[in-house]
Amino acid sequence: MTLGIWFHRRLLSLAHPEPRRHLLTGLIASLAIMVSSWGVGWLPSSQFSWFAHSTVLNPLRVETAGVLTCAIVLVTASLLLVRCWLRLGQDLRLPHTRYRGINPEPEPGAPARLEHARYRVLTRAMVLWTLPLIFTFPIFSRDVYSYIAQGQVLHSGWSPYETGVSTLPGWFSQGADSIWAESPSPYGPLFLLLAQGITFVSGQVPEIAVLLFRVVSIAGLFLCWYTVIELSRRFGARPDWALWVSVLNPLVSLYLVAGVHNDSLMLGLLLAGFLLLGSYRPTTGWWLRTVVGLVLIACSIGIKPLTILAVPFAGMVLCRPDPHDQREVSYRQRILAWGLCAVVVGAVMTVFGWISGLWFGWIPAMTTAGDAAFPYAPFGLLGLSIGWITDALAQTGIRPVADVVYTLGTVISAVVVAYLALKRSVTHPVISTGIALIVSILLAPIIQPWYLVWVLPLFAVVRLWHPRWSWMLYLLIMVLVVIGVVDQVSVAEWIPILLVRVITGVIGVIGMAGLLFWDPATSQAFPPQRDRDATTLRHLEKD
Repeated sequence: MTLGIWFHRRLLSLAHPEPRRHLLTGLIASLAIMVSSWGVGWLPSSQFSWFAHSTVLNPLRVETAGVLTCAIVLVTASLLLVRCWLRLGQDLRLPHTRYRGINPEPEPGAPARLEHARYRVLTRAMVLWTLPLIFTFPIFSRDVYSYIAQGQVLHSGWSPYETGVSTLPGWFSQGADSIWAESPSPYGPLFLLLAQGITFVSGQVPEIAVLLFRVVSIAGLFLCWYTVIELSRRFGARPDWALWVSVLNPLVSLYLVAGVHNDSLMLGLLLAGFLLLGSYRPTTGWWLRTVVGLVLIACSIGIKPLTILAVPFAGMVLCRPDPHDQREVSYRQRILAWGLCAVVVGAVMTVFGWISGLWFGWIPAMTTAGDAAFPYAPFGLLGLSIGWITDALAQTGIRPVADVVYTLGTVISAVVVAYLALKRSVTHPVISTGIALIVSILLAPIIQPWYLVWVLPLFAVVRLWHPRWSWMLYLLIMVLVVIGVVDQVSVAEWIPILLVRVITGVIGVIGMAGLLFWDPATSQAFPPQRDRDATTLRHLEKD
């Protein structure tokens, strides 16, 4: 036996189907992420911070060697978590995770105990991989500090839709990104009320506020977990696969839990609303479920107003609650359903506006979100580029021209939503919501990596997608994980940030290449390696 074959067989032993091994490895990866975040995670310099002026973490945050080590561990452990996620999907024989000739998918109608066993494994994975992330410093983003600052703005009697966080004394030391200094809040009145309450309860101690926001994020995550299972069963999809691909997804744990974002709560409320809207008979119970479902969708809008795009399609669910019903829906039925949606959602948003004192300030704030244009957003970059060119030729100024481009993107998004809602052949309402969100995201001046998490459950609960989309998703997840580490490491001023980013970027690229080409198990999820790996395995089995 040659040394090469022996080495390859040792690698293949890592692909042995033992889900518990991947649960433990993922736990170790999460623990490593937790510790490394103490060195390169975001920490405000506020006088109320427990750790900002402590010397306990100096070896990790002050010394160059400690910071570099933490950055390297963070990118390595994050990719290891991605590998554990992929391997768990393969060992559970979930669709589109492995070459067809190896570890095939189970036959339809597999025993119920097999399905329950998968749920147990997936649930344990979520708990084990998420628990250590509760104790991380914010990584992959520092938006949580803007949540705190905007809660303080509201608590001080100002409107976050009209007043930037720079109004607060010492705002920069509180950790908020300067992009929010003068920008209006993009969040709904319900979330701003929640931020105000957390700010008050935390007593301006950022660590307590971060922990409370993280509890909110985890609550939204568990709501997503439950609703994805129930919606998948209703629509005839694979609940175990939908859970794995959309909720256990490493982007969720890294960006929404470790990164502390409100998107999990927004998404969980939206999915719960769709879940309650699916009753079949117009009884008293039907009316109650319908109203509660619409209230939950309104609460989702109260977290992030963009989910108002789901309201027309919530009306379509009321018109045709049976997803398998192919009959056309008359425009009279649609208008009546949309009227009910508008009344309930409008009433709930009015209550939120009255309690917060912000009323409908979130509507103009949505149209001025371009003030915080993110340069990685293709449409945001397009608007700025056209603005630069026009300003160079006609001295029009960059911002006015860019705003015209952003307004055009908003109009196109509205046209797409109207087309999906008004066309005679009704597309599945949940799918239509996902399409509307995708179009709005792509045509927005600001895009963040975790926006991908918004649409995954909306498609996964309805049907399996083509294998091509799966391997593209796996690749995109790896890229976004590496980008998140490289772009969002927090280091002291005297440590060369460029050096840290170059080193983590190189290690991240090497790690991605390993998962794509060298790992005998994970490489089977990607088309360039599938045939070659199958041939190699056949030769090894004959040896």
